Amino acid sequence: MNPNWIKVFVAAFFEVIWVIGLKYSDSLLDWTGTVVAIIISFYGLISAGKGLPVGTLYAVFVGLGTAGTVAVDILFFGDPFKIEKILLIVLLLVGVIGLKLVTDEQQEKGGEA
Repeated sequence: MNPNWIKVFVAAFFEVIWVIGLKYSDSLLDWTGTVVAIIISFYGLISAGKGLPVGTLYAVFVGLGTAGTVAVDILFFGDPFKIEKILLIVLLLVGVIGLKLVTDEQQEKGGEA
């Protein structure tokens, strides 16, 4: 796997952390962790953007972050489980995976023609 895609997955993981942190932080330590997660997330996103097509990169990042945030809300914070919500998240992930699969390998190497 391309190391830039690994950076995207790590960045998306930290996106889930900071989005949850924005909602649930109530102490200086919580807010510090949220800010650190934001920095790591955006550093990974920017770093991966140097070697991947930006449109696909951003779609994958946001799709994974959205799915992860919904999953964490359901599993850990008591958000109600609704089959419609899960089906829509699956549809989102199918679109994101499809974008990654159709991304031209040449574009991943910096857009060389």
